[in-house]
Amino acid sequence: MKKIAIVAGAAMLLLILIIGVWLISRPDRGTTGAVSTQFRWIGPNDKIVVDGFDDPKVQGVACHIARAQTGGVKGSLSLAEDASDASIACRQIGPIKFLDEFKNGEQVFDEQRSLLFKSLQVVRFYDRKRNVLVYLSYSDRVLAGSPKNSISTVPVMPWPPPEKSAVK
Repeated sequence: MKKIAIVAGAAMLLLILIIGVWLISRPDRGTTGAVSTQFRWIGPNDKIVVDGFDDPKVQGVACHIARAQTGGVKGSLSLAEDASDASIACRQIGPIKFLDEFKNGEQVFDEQRSLLFKSLQVVRFYDRKRNVLVYLSYSDRVLAGSPKNSISTVPVMPWPPPEKSAVK
């Protein structure tokens, strides 16, 4: 009986450690704003939430992602499965500097959309031919993902952008 308690305690400690490392390693983000979309008598309303985050490996690029958030009792207990709908916009906000090498399709943002099986992902690609960063947001599940997606592109340009004269 003592061995079972020790193993269970060790497993719980390992789980807490893994969750802590996962939370620390996630890119900085913050909720920029939210709007209610459906009134709920019990629990918080359904919302569209806008989060902002910086690309962890590309300095000078910031993204905002809008996503649905289910309210009510299930939503407040994190038991609801949120919709797969999301929209993303990324922009150059300063000189672009690649801080580290990266692979096409590398994850730059993730968020759980249900208790265990569904997540919202943002991955980055670099289109060398056009010198453009491409950010793709989509939802996936353990067994079947969703074809709903959104992309945003950021041309890699000098900063500040060259001034264009309107008069010739």
